[in-house]
Amino acid sequence: MHSEPDTPARRWRVETALPVCKLGGAALFVGLGALFADGDPVRLGAGLLVAAVLLGWGVRDLVAPVRLAVDPDGVTVIQGFAGRRHIPWSEIERITVDTRPRLGLPTETLEIDRGASLHLFSRYDLGVAPREVVEVLHAVRAGGPAY
Repeated sequence: MHSEPDTPARRWRVETALPVCKLGGAALFVGLGALFADGDPVRLGAGLLVAAVLLGWGVRDLVAPVRLAVDPDGVTVIQGFAGRRHIPWSEIERITVDTRPRLGLPTETLEIDRGASLHLFSRYDLGVAPREVVEVLHAVRAGGPAY
């Protein structure tokens, strides 16, 4: 296991606007909690709790924006809060896109199946549609160009 491949053929990352929205939402909930608390510590606490979750989520996006990278040796995925794990092609059993309806709309999720673990990436993690990414991953795995 190492931190990141030396020369990744391609990387996918969280879009810049996403952590900005999360951090702005955290500030908004602090303000709303203070505004509507009216002396009630539960209301203030609820606002602060939601703000803390959004803050942590936004900080993760800033600290580790690259969620997936591919090179001729395999893929590097995010692990834990901001760690990375390189997975050689030999350990990857299957790479697919799962499409399911959520709230009446089709939602795609990229699945990288290692057998012992399953790594899932949404459009928000990758910055592009998972279908586009799976094509690149299959091409690199087959030894073709990454683009």
